[in-house]
Amino acid sequence: MLIDGALVDADSGKTFANINPATEEHLGEVADASTADMHRAIDAARRAFDETSWSTDRALRQRCLLQLQEALEAEREELREQLILETGCPRMLTFGPQLDAPLNEALRYPAKLIDEYAWETELPDALDMLGSPTIRRVWKEPVGVVGAIVPWNFPFEVTINKLGQALATGNTVVLKAAPDTPWNATLLGRLIAERTDFPAGVVNVVTPADHLVGEELTLSPKVDLISFTGSTAVGKRIMEKGAATLKRLFLELGGKSATIVLDDADLGSAAMMGLAVCTHAGQGCAIPSRMLLPRSRYDEGVELIKGAMAAVTYGDPQRDDVLMGPQISAKQRERVLGYIEKGVAEGATLAMGGGRPKDLDKGFFVEPTLFVDVDNSMTIAQEEIFGPVLVVIPFDDDDDAVRIANDSVYGLGGAIFSGSPERSRAVAARVRTGTLNLDGAAAYFADLPFGGFKSSGIGRQNGVAGFDQYVETKSVAWPAPK
Repeated sequence: MLIDGALVDADSGKTFANINPATEEHLGEVADASTADMHRAIDAARRAFDETSWSTDRALRQRCLLQLQEALEAEREELREQLILETGCPRMLTFGPQLDAPLNEALRYPAKLIDEYAWETELPDALDMLGSPTIRRVWKEPVGVVGAIVPWNFPFEVTINKLGQALATGNTVVLKAAPDTPWNATLLGRLIAERTDFPAGVVNVVTPADHLVGEELTLSPKVDLISFTGSTAVGKRIMEKGAATLKRLFLELGGKSATIVLDDADLGSAAMMGLAVCTHAGQGCAIPSRMLLPRSRYDEGVELIKGAMAAVTYGDPQRDDVLMGPQISAKQRERVLGYIEKGVAEGATLAMGGGRPKDLDKGFFVEPTLFVDVDNSMTIAQEEIFGPVLVVIPFDDDDDAVRIANDSVYGLGGAIFSGSPERSRAVAARVRTGTLNLDGAAAYFADLPFGGFKSSGIGRQNGVAGFDQYVETKSVAWPAPK
């Protein structure tokens, strides 16, 4: 772990195993942090914010971020291999959102934004309540100590985006790594300690096996903001536990995103979106897991989706041709299989898949699974499964499609396909989600805000909105010269 500038083991000496989900083999041991270790990290972050120039020295922040960028690029291939081993993600995915895409942008963009952000806004002079001429300014200042809690599905991508924005805005950070995927975080800590000028305590990396150790971040009055990516259930718990200290929150939570295929769409292209649910075995918060097809073309669309999903390659994530790897753990595999059983029990038609692959005797795999004749009120259409399970729902017209898409507690992502760009945008304006991909485009950029409506979260990551997430606003006035 990295605590107060030093690479350390847990105080207790305890460790826990890092497991390869594709082979079920132990990869190695990781320091098992206690609550005492977590509080040492919190104290270090508090001192670094209160007692060093980090919060005010923008040039230092920019230099450190670019040093970390250089160090990560030098270790890109080691990171790639680690992510494949500990997350079970297919190799092909590391060339996109799992590694290369965030590595190319997630630190460079906030480092650049340091020079461009409106740290001070000048308002016109005005008369105050007593009639005196007054100079007015709005300052943006860092929040303070950020507790960053990351998930196991895209751990590097989430971590590097949180760190880039929180650090560029002058905050200090305690990063709580996901127990299922800790190595990318410990490598990051080593690079910060050995190859950058980050002052001690500005970044701390803590790796507990027990999720409740991370709750110390939410409970501590020394932590000013929690930046959490994960399930809606845990997000609600963070809100509840953080209420005692009025904790500032950024929450990027679950999703049940819908792909709306309008009746004038290229059905073959739209059907390929069904493959998204197999990407990383469906373990992505914004992956569309509901496919909405017009009744007039429903049977045709279902056959195209079946053909696409039947071609999905799954198995050893080291192989270049594999699209789908395993679930992260045996527990997650059983959770997904439980949802599949519930879908059958509630009357949905299991069109393909639905079990464990018979040709794989190791690893936490689930077959690509397709349900058709699904009603949007069914459990499998309402709850986040986080597995390779696609549900296909018919609709009557554009109004019905919007109604079904919005009939969800979630509002994170989605997609729309139409033969008319104007029609796609008109429907998009009515869908209540934070991100929408129209006609095959992908809304993923370091300068484009990402986050959700409703139970999918609070706040936005990336872009200027991401910077705004990590700053406080201070209004200042003083007498104008006479």
